[in-house]
Amino acid sequence: MAEALINAEIRTEFGKGAARRTRRAGKIPAVLYGHGAEVKHLALPSLEFARVIREHGRNAVLTINIEGKQELALAKTITTHPIRPYIEHVDLLAIRRGEKVAVEVPIHLTGDAAPGTLVTHELDTIEIETEVSHIPEAIELSIEGREAGTQITAGEVPLPKGAELKTDPETLVVNIVAAPTAAELGEGEAGEEAAEGSEG
Repeated sequence: MAEALINAEIRTEFGKGAARRTRRAGKIPAVLYGHGAEVKHLALPSLEFARVIREHGRNAVLTINIEGKQELALAKTITTHPIRPYIEHVDLLAIRRGEKVAVEVPIHLTGDAAPGTLVTHELDTIEIETEVSHIPEAIELSIEGREAGTQITAGEVPLPKGAELKTDPETLVVNIVAAPTAAELGEGEAGEEAAEGSEG
């Protein structure tokens, strides 16, 4: 589990114009909420926050330093601009050491399936509930030697100790099928060409 310190400032201006000014100043508008406390409106340093997320993932435990007072948080929602490469807004969830939180964790496939198979990674992340200090950056799932016809569901993914699965256990994560042969691929192409010819 990764931890990082982020120095934040209190925001006193709100609205779209204020958010634009915050971003022009090299900061990201953010809110910190949770545990029944009053919502705090913050400005996070853009480059520093982006680096932490890039290096440690979205589930990094953040120590937010707000005018000398430190609070633990998770980045619950990171809103990026639809076209330009910058973060528009961040929702931070206040957390405490020892408590359990629900997080989305990436699934990384390891190993190679049996020769002549085609692997489809149907689900990239699963949701688990785990203790704050034990949030994994990713969960590894081995497909080494798996034969065609193998289907791995969320319930079969090995979870870290103490973690509980929140995703529906029947959800398909990996589907391994027999790879099409060169002849089958050729037949498919021939069929397409014939269809195109009949259309002309």
